[in-house]
Formats: sequence, structure tokens, C-alpha cells
Amino acid sequence: MSESYKHSYKVGENLLNSLSVYNVGYQRCEPNYQWGPGVRDHYCIHHILSGSGYYCTKNVSKHLEAGDTFILYPGVELRYQADADMPWEYAWAGFMGADAASLIRNTEFSRDTPYILKGRIPEERIREGLERIYNAKGNTYEAAVAMTGELYSLLAVFMHYADHEEKEKEIQLTYAEKAESYIETNYSYPITVEEIASYVGISRSHLFRSFQNYMNRSPKEYLTEYRIKQACRLLRETTLSVSAIAYSVGFENNLYFSKAFRKQKGKSPSEYRKSHSENR
Repeated sequence: MSESYKHSYKVGENLLNSLSVYNVGYQRCEPNYQWGPGVRDHYCIHHILSGSGYYCTKNVSKHLEAGDTFILYPGVELRYQADADMPWEYAWAGFMGADAASLIRNTEFSRDTPYILKGRIPEERIREGLERIYNAKGNTYEAAVAMTGELYSLLAVFMHYADHEEKEKEIQLTYAEKAESYIETNYSYPITVEEIASYVGISRSHLFRSFQNYMNRSPKEYLTEYRIKQACRLLRETTLSVSAIAYSVGFENNLYFSKAFRKQKGKSPSEYRKSHSENR
């Protein structure tokens, strides 16, 4: 069995805001070598050059081998361990920055499937990309820029071989879920669709398409429905006046609230409250 080794380089102060290599290196692990359980504060791509091992998170447990590639997500507790008989050897590159999350979303990596198996991407493209990042290492600002440039090139390879149709669906779902979360947190304020789109980071029309595809309604319709849902709860559980409830759930116009309520529930807020008080 070949002897274990580790060659690594960690970038110092010359980190770039949008995307920056954090560390890069190669390692042949000892039998049963394990990292974790622990949490990283950055992304880290590992490409297995030889041998095999296990990658485990709360939701994922996968045996991986030479030719496979896996990613560590920041903030996710995990452990990975080399096999006893054929401990793995891998190359890795860690990175962080404001653009990192959106770049990874456009690859086939996901939190549910944080690995890409052998055969999906030509192995030499991954190996060469990681090697170029390693060879560009240095403690100058120029080196930091060069390493980041090579990282962009490597991530472009992962993007090129991604299933874009499936990835686009995943991205659209992420937008819809983010908008849904914003609405459910801020419904009591006079928020607008433009504000929701701005929070998500996309245009109003893009938000409309994403939301319509996954929620079968527009963001405005969902906002109104959610406000009515909360109003129903307050009508059942409190003695607040109808106008106070309307204001509490984000309606600035009491008449509009009553019309929207009747449209959804088939009765006025007062009638709804009376019917539920009679059923107690």
C-alpha cells in the first residue's frame, strides 16, 4: 500500500469578495482516516483519484470511489472516512464568496445529492482544473486572482455537464420557496410583489413565472390567501375587531379586506366569526 501524504495550501489575507479560493491540495489518506463530524465554513470540492471511502451527512450516506467527486457545503454537519482496505486519495479545492452559492446551484451538486459519480464528467477535466488551481497558488494578490480564475474555469466545467433542465427546475423551486418564506414572515406589513422579487434577487416577471409553476398561483394571490388564513385564525381565537384584524394581517383598507375575505370564504369576516363561535 502506498504511503499516506498531504500537500495543501491555505490562502492568507488575499481573499476576494465575489469568489475566492480558500485552500487547495492533495491527500492520500491512511486507512480509516476520518474528518468530522464537523462543520465547514466554506465550500470544498473533492475529486477522488484512487481508493474509496464514505461521505455522510444527516440526510446522505454514500460510498464513493475513484472517479467520483463530492462537495462539502458550509454550515452542514458531515463526516467523511477513508476505507480500511483501499483508503482514498483525493484532490480538493475549498472556496467561498458572495457568488459561490449561485455558481454551485448551476452545477449538478445539491444538498440532497452532494456528489457527482464517475462518468458524468470527463475525469481529466476535473483533475486538470484542480491541478491548475494548485499550481497557481501563492501569497500575493496576483496569485489569489489567478487561483480564482482557475476556479471559475473548473466550475464552468461542472456547469457545462449539468442537466440544465432539471437544474433550472431546482433553481425555480428555490426562488418560489424563498418568496413563500418572505411572505409568511412579512405578511402583516404592506409588502409589494416588487419587494418580494427584490428580496429573492430576481425580476417581478421571473418571480411570477417561478411562483406560478410551483404554487399554481401568483405571488399576489398567495399573499392574499395567506393573509386571509391568518385573519381566520384571529377571528376564531381572539376578540379583536374586524378592522383591527384586517390591519394586523396587512390590509390597509377594511373594505378591500372584507371583499377579499368573502371571495375566498363565501361569507363576511363577521359571519365567519359567528359560525365558528356557534360551533364551539
